[in-house]
Amino acid sequence: MLSLIGLVGGLVLLIILTIRGMNLFIAAPLCAVIVALTNGMSIFIGDVNFVQTYMSGFTSFIAAWFFMFLLGALFGKFMEDTGAADSLARWIIDKLGYKHAIFAVVAACALLTYGGVSVFVVAFSVYPMALSLFKDANLPRRFIPATLAFGSVTFTMTSAGSPEIQNWIPIKYLGTSPFAAWEVSLVVAVFMALFGYWWLKKMVTKAVANGEHFENKPQDPEIKEREYPNPFTGLIPLLVVLLISFFFHEKYKEMALIVALGSGVLTLMIINFKYFQNLGAAVNLGTTGALVAIGNTAAVVGFGAIAKTTDAFQQTVEVMTQIPGNELIGAAIAVSVIAGLTGSASGGQAIALPLVGPYYLDQGVDPEELHRIVSISSGALDSLPHNGYVVTTIRAICHETHQAAYAPMAALTVLVPLIGLSMAIGLFILF
Repeated sequence: MLSLIGLVGGLVLLIILTIRGMNLFIAAPLCAVIVALTNGMSIFIGDVNFVQTYMSGFTSFIAAWFFMFLLGALFGKFMEDTGAADSLARWIIDKLGYKHAIFAVVAACALLTYGGVSVFVVAFSVYPMALSLFKDANLPRRFIPATLAFGSVTFTMTSAGSPEIQNWIPIKYLGTSPFAAWEVSLVVAVFMALFGYWWLKKMVTKAVANGEHFENKPQDPEIKEREYPNPFTGLIPLLVVLLISFFFHEKYKEMALIVALGSGVLTLMIINFKYFQNLGAAVNLGTTGALVAIGNTAAVVGFGAIAKTTDAFQQTVEVMTQIPGNELIGAAIAVSVIAGLTGSASGGQAIALPLVGPYYLDQGVDPEELHRIVSISSGALDSLPHNGYVVTTIRAICHETHQAAYAPMAALTVLVPLIGLSMAIGLFILF
């Protein structure tokens, strides 16, 4: 009982501290200490102690995914510094018009995310455009985080063929490909895109009808005019990332993503080299952004590493894997809960798959179906308030508060993926 109280209490405290704005590098290990102490784990002494276990989870995640985060961050920063991202965004705006501000932001995020730009840096690139669009359309700015997140971490992040790591982690454990179960994935992605966009528009329209409007803030960036490259020079590197990941994923598995992102970075540098404002600064900022992004995620994975050593966690996993009925339902619940505990889709997968992957494969579950269910389910409860992406997008990028911006974000990044997950399970069971 004490183990369960400590696990739940530590998670709840982590969520509360995150909502109040505490840094994840402090909040995550602090809450992990509570979990450890309530489970009789020594802080410093013994073969299994808090420091060793927490840092093992922290460093193993960084070791496995550092180059993906680094290259993704550099790619996003180079797209921003050369003006390729803005040029591409303005091209979308010119085609759609300011009346379709929300759709333009969602489309820009979706294009960049599916093109290989890490979800952790897409928001940085698109936010200036989103701010300008919402201002011109006089829409409540508290919906910007939800709009950015919807286009980045829902129907694109966990779909078949996506270069995002949330679609690639299962390959290591299941021996599949990033295009696993693409038919069902396509149906679910289209549904989530259409339903989520309808819901987002409905929420914004209701807020406007209630008298909400755009309000300026001192932190708003000043968007200066400059010479922009042709928008298609921003598309070419994206296509390079997609094509290389497509043709080499079977041979090189996870390494194909490193090759694809690296090729995208080099292509972008070659095509738009003359448009760099400050290449050195872009490299430094991109590298720093990668370290912050992966550090925030790793900090929560460290919390998860402590959590998974507890008796309460092991009992929870055992109960979930013994859920009667279809095995895919059990896998979906297991991954969703673990991703929620860790506050990270990628971190949740890294913890859950070694535990539940072999079990369900031994039960005869189709690896491709399991891959898609794991991927989609990891992108639902992961978006609780303590998620690193949620914190960064709401507070650091958009300068909003959880109280103002989290509700619409939760609707789109938690509820919509859960509905899509239910649809995917239903399709796999029926067909």
